[in-house]
Amino acid sequence: MSVQREVNEKIIRHCSPTLAGLKTGSLFGQYFENREILFREVRRLNAILFPKGLRVLPLQYQNQRALIYLYRPAKLKQDFNRCEVCRILHQHGYQHEDIAGCLTKLKQKLQTEKEFPHEIGLFLGYPPEDVAGFIRHEPCKCTGCWKVYGDELKTLALFDKFQKCTDIFLHDYKNGCSLEQLAVSV
Repeated sequence: MSVQREVNEKIIRHCSPTLAGLKTGSLFGQYFENREILFREVRRLNAILFPKGLRVLPLQYQNQRALIYLYRPAKLKQDFNRCEVCRILHQHGYQHEDIAGCLTKLKQKLQTEKEFPHEIGLFLGYPPEDVAGFIRHEPCKCTGCWKVYGDELKTLALFDKFQKCTDIFLHDYKNGCSLEQLAVSV
């Protein structure tokens, strides 16, 4: 299987809600033989997805494995303007007004800190009450795409919506739709 096809399938499997405009961002891991191949693939994806309002950013590369972030910058900016999100970001050393700076800081934390930066949930569009509850190690109400500490019923309905979206996108991709066709402009 080609690298392009493998990466496209990973994006569909792990990032469909972001492609559909339902979610701010998604993460997926992918092996690459070297950084040159990784960066060539990121450039290809950004050429396809940029016109749809999406960006692809490698956050970490270690032992030929990349952690890749697919996100909607406009949605991330909107999320980062929420008071509770700003508070959590500031507590963890981010300046929410500077999205590029926040992404750089997140990349640095992933490269240098031993513990995974749990505030990453804010970059993915998780509810701030769920991110805060996870950071504080509170008992969660339930688990799905993430651990839920806030509105359980609302979040379970969202998880269901995300799963249906992923199922539809996987079906459509297997039946010939391209990544570009599946990505929604918002």
